[in-house]
Amino acid sequence: MLEINKKEEIRLGLHRSDYMLDDQTKELLQIELNTISSSFPGLSCLVSKLHRNLLNHYGKHLGLDSKRVPGNTAVNRYADALAKAWNEYNNSRAVIMVVVQAEERNIGGQEVAVIYFRAGYAPTDYPSESEWKARLLMEQSSSIKCPSISYHLAGTKKIQQELAKPKVLERLPFEFFPWLVSRFLENKDDIAKLRKCFAGLWSLDDSHVLKNAIERPELFVLKPQREGGGNNIYGDSVRETLLKLQKEGSEGLAVYILMQRIFPIVSPAFLVRDGIYHQDHAISELGIYSAYLRNKEKVIMNDQCGYLMRTKVSSSNEGGVAAGFAVLDSIYLT
Repeated sequence: MLEINKKEEIRLGLHRSDYMLDDQTKELLQIELNTISSSFPGLSCLVSKLHRNLLNHYGKHLGLDSKRVPGNTAVNRYADALAKAWNEYNNSRAVIMVVVQAEERNIGGQEVAVIYFRAGYAPTDYPSESEWKARLLMEQSSSIKCPSISYHLAGTKKIQQELAKPKVLERLPFEFFPWLVSRFLENKDDIAKLRKCFAGLWSLDDSHVLKNAIERPELFVLKPQREGGGNNIYGDSVRETLLKLQKEGSEGLAVYILMQRIFPIVSPAFLVRDGIYHQDHAISELGIYSAYLRNKEKVIMNDQCGYLMRTKVSSSNEGGVAAGFAVLDSIYLT
């Protein structure tokens, strides 16, 4: 795309920024920013309604108030963002295209105004050259991509790590994260607030950090440039992988970043899966949905859209709901 100098005048982003409440600092620390296929805006709203309904019926017996479960409008706000992007495309005969995986069917034969990537983030989504050609065709088209390839890459772990470096946010080019520039970067107090939620993030070309991670692997998470869950490395496997990568050289090390391991607050919980519940010690991860739409320099939408709460047993390293590691949950304000 750099070679053909393709400019994206209209950009649409449907994001989810994920956080955990750190037990030591009692601060919400960012886990990652999702810029592609930010899952569960629909189901998270249904779970919130379910929990409010349950508390409406049984809350008095438990001493809980249903009004303390915040309303969740993620699915409506995301739909609104897609509709506004379609409107900016300015062709009433065009459609919105959703990129899905192989077993699903797409509608064809119409001009596409908006392409939403529900898939396309994993290597398995590109099993042959045909899928890469299809992605290139979409990127070269005049459709609004959610996300475009540059926007997609902006959500990688490496970019997250680079943004956490001192002084990077202050000189960030407008083209990469215009909503940060316009909303945060002109105010030093806002920059400090933004940095407060950054966990420790390091490149593996830092020999001092690399040495610390090998000596104390339990304090770090090794993250590759992958999405979809099940890819992070924890515990003694961090040391083993780093020693192996050191032997392979800088190219192998460049694939990963190191992140401070967050130790969230542990709480007792009842978890339900397949109609069966059990009690266990659990931790939660909070995701904040947001939508961003601009046409050239005009910002049309830059809104918080709702939340996702995922809860899992504290002994599990992974947190994917579809993968079977976690369940959907709601916030209860005290």
